[in-house]
Amino acid sequence: MGLLSFIKGVGEKVFGSSEAQAAPADQLKKEAEKHGLDVSGVDVKVDGDKVTVTGKALSQEEAEKIILAMGNTMGVSQIDNQLAVTKEAEASNFYTVKKGDTLWKIAEHEYGAAHGKDYNKIFEANKPMLSHPDKIYPGQVLRIPRSPAPKPPRPEATTGGGARRPVRGDDN
Repeated sequence: MGLLSFIKGVGEKVFGSSEAQAAPADQLKKEAEKHGLDVSGVDVKVDGDKVTVTGKALSQEEAEKIILAMGNTMGVSQIDNQLAVTKEAEASNFYTVKKGDTLWKIAEHEYGAAHGKDYNKIFEANKPMLSHPDKIYPGQVLRIPRSPAPKPPRPEATTGGGARRPVRGDDN
């Protein structure tokens, strides 16, 4: 919950929106529905380029996707997310795409060097708003799922010569 900022001059052009004004509430709800999101328990209020979203969403993931579907539209600069969720979960991080970014680069930025291969987690977390991993644009806000806890190092024992070898029974 809270405020999330968007770049209002970029994003999906929705009927009734402009760079100065967000689309009407009913059009923003239709935009979320277009992505298969359930907005039946959601209320939307628009005040210029600011949008307030209240009501209930089924899950944290669904709430975040509703906010992104509405926020990544022309004319929205801020969304005040006041959605309650039926199924609580840890909130995602959010990332605003910069010129030259790829999901690989974003994954390395968010999860650490050598984790670019985890770009698919970001892609999957932003479906159906993203149809292809290469179709991101500067100013777009993406959900970044929390990285799973790193695996603990494998237990090791020292051999007589100072070399390390895995301990028996370690099946990692």
